[in-house]
Amino acid sequence: MTQPDVTKSKQGGGLFSHPITRRRLQNFRKNRRGYWSLWIFLVLFGISLFAEFIANDRPILVFHDGSFYMPIFQAYPETTFGGDFETEANYRDPYLQQVINEDGWMIWPLIPYNHRTVAWDLGVPAPAPPDSEHWLGTDDQARDVLARLIYGFRISVLFGLTLTFFSSLIGIAVGAVQGYFGGLTDLLGQRVIEIWSGLPVLYILIILSSIVQPNFWWLLLIMLLFSWMSLVGLVRAEFLKVRNYDYVRAARALGVSNGVIMYRHVLPNAMVATLTFLPFILTGAITMLTALDFLGFGLPPGSASLGDLVAQGKANLQAPWLGLTAFFVLAVMLSLLVFIGEAVRDAFDPRKLFASSAPPPETAASTQPAMATGRA
Repeated sequence: MTQPDVTKSKQGGGLFSHPITRRRLQNFRKNRRGYWSLWIFLVLFGISLFAEFIANDRPILVFHDGSFYMPIFQAYPETTFGGDFETEANYRDPYLQQVINEDGWMIWPLIPYNHRTVAWDLGVPAPAPPDSEHWLGTDDQARDVLARLIYGFRISVLFGLTLTFFSSLIGIAVGAVQGYFGGLTDLLGQRVIEIWSGLPVLYILIILSSIVQPNFWWLLLIMLLFSWMSLVGLVRAEFLKVRNYDYVRAARALGVSNGVIMYRHVLPNAMVATLTFLPFILTGAITMLTALDFLGFGLPPGSASLGDLVAQGKANLQAPWLGLTAFFVLAVMLSLLVFIGEAVRDAFDPRKLFASSAPPPETAASTQPAMATGRA
């Protein structure tokens, strides 16, 4: 009897060498729409992470009097470059630009405007239409729309990712406790969640936001009060199903603690269904932030906000570039996330996971013609 060839199984160890993981990655790639949506989303998000190098009212690099300066990372007084005041240098001031250029040079970002920069030199009243200086025009406060879109895209995705992460932690923990212990714990937990989820979430968020001036973290905390419930039912159902499996009972019989059983034996099975739901939670978080910003109860005034641009488009119908550009960015962002979520769902679908598995080979006996049992 020959021994099985284990050479391949010993090579290339790691997470992505597992056969199930490889099949999931293959199924994810087969969904071409979701696969390319992931790459497009990562490229757009990566660009937005370097927004200060793309859209800023400060130069990336300044050379003056034999020294280099990076105003993006550090604020310098005007006197550093030969100016008259000790206040922070205004690099858009024609006088300061002339002083620097006499004995040096400046490298500006592609878009010489920050999301807060007011363009005082507009030739027409704000909101100004698109031109060679402002590619997507300005809003009603003379701020560059393209710069606000780049910064707004970043803060929306970062807010959504942060909220999704903390919501998942709480939702998975609550669902795991309910599903694993069951009984009275599950009964009381379900009644509390039913009451809590029955509250008018949007109205409560508006009331809390009107009482306290929200910032990024305060708004995140307010939305976290309700966003964690979306995963509880899913995780609870998985734990209720798996807790009675034989290997879980065997672990209890061996004296393994409940915490170890939940974390090492039951949670990995529940995570399969959980991961397919995360892109849709991210989409909901971004949509909720945009809705609050549109209503004026979101991020502080002056923040780069896609919802604020939509509100300006509603208030300035004579400037269609405001509403159309914000709507287009939101539509592209949410569509990409939905397509990614569909691809993740296909990757973890057990029907598609084992659909490509080859059927068991027929035995030699089944391929041979049946032998006659009688004699001629």
